[in-house]
Amino acid sequence: MEVSTDSDVTQLLGQVAKGDEGAASKLIPLVYDELRRLASRHMRRESEYHTLQPTALVHEVYLKLVQQRSVDWNGRSHFFAIAAQMMRRVLVDHARARLRGKRGAGDRPIPLDEVFVFAPERSLELIKLDQSLCRLAQMDERQCKVVELRFFGGLTVEETAQALGISPKTVKRDWSLAKAWLHGDLKTIHDDPIG
Repeated sequence: MEVSTDSDVTQLLGQVAKGDEGAASKLIPLVYDELRRLASRHMRRESEYHTLQPTALVHEVYLKLVQQRSVDWNGRSHFFAIAAQMMRRVLVDHARARLRGKRGAGDRPIPLDEVFVFAPERSLELIKLDQSLCRLAQMDERQCKVVELRFFGGLTVEETAQALGISPKTVKRDWSLAKAWLHGDLKTIHDDPIG
């Protein structure tokens, strides 16, 4: 029997949170393709020699998600909202690891829309983006979540609105404000060292 409704996904997520490995195996086919699509979105412009592949990103994120025991899952949108946050963390951690060997050699300014594509030569920009997002979260947590869901999660305006319980119009407004703020913040800190 194939499970496909949001309520079935929510039920499986609840069972997974309680440690039911059988539920985890039923959940995989329901969410894997979407997680793979999100990971591919981040990796599509990467060089073929990139050390982190979309499949590895999906597996790492999925394992972290199903190990969550304290999350009260509220359905598919909530699952992908948490997945977006975890993808951000995994990508930033990977970028930091890459920079430990190469301390930013060859830095050059990169336009805001390109910062969100993860590449070895853009590790520093990804880390700076993460720092900017942390600052944005201190000023406006919802705008930060909108950025996470839209960029790192690949969610549409409507999916983001549903995940956050706000209107699509609010998502669009937050999205515009957050992009403008991030652009200014990233421009200001581009020459600052990573702290």
